[in-house]
Amino acid sequence: MYTLVGTPRTRSFRVLWFLHELGAPFTHVSAPPQSELALAHNPAGKVPALIEGAATITDSTAILTYLADKHGQFTAPAGTMARAQQDSLTQFLLDECDAILWTAARHSFVLPQEMRLPAIKDSLRWEYARSLRRLSSRFLGRYVMGEVFSVPDIIATHCLGWGVSAGFAAPEGALAAYYDAMRARPAYIAAQS
Repeated sequence: MYTLVGTPRTRSFRVLWFLHELGAPFTHVSAPPQSELALAHNPAGKVPALIEGAATITDSTAILTYLADKHGQFTAPAGTMARAQQDSLTQFLLDECDAILWTAARHSFVLPQEMRLPAIKDSLRWEYARSLRRLSSRFLGRYVMGEVFSVPDIIATHCLGWGVSAGFAAPEGALAAYYDAMRARPAYIAAQS
């Protein structure tokens, strides 16, 4: 049995959705970043945190990778070329989408007011739009890695939604159809409720 600590309006949603995809039993404890509970499981106060027994894992991608490997689902086997390609795409999503959105968030509401640089958001919007074009060119099939749903689909869909809610470029064309299909998955819908 897993315990997930975090709120759905953070990267915790990725793990919440993935746990529903796996059909794994879990308890969800809602705790915002920097809360007492978040700090108890991560000295940085970030969420999500996944607790299993006496162990805690932080960072949404580390958690997704652990769960996928442990359950043998939604991932290519470790040590294979398919896994290396999956990890390459995962890192692309983290570097070229997630990091851009997180930088924008920091300069919108996370950093102290005197440290924010609102003008940076124009260059971030341009960079994010370019990243979406690059993401579209990397699709290998129905899902980002081909015909099988995998960890990068969770990250890609979460970033697309984050971008839309932050007022960044919305997905277009095939990427928009993919985004709509991902949000229609029963586990995605279950994670929202």
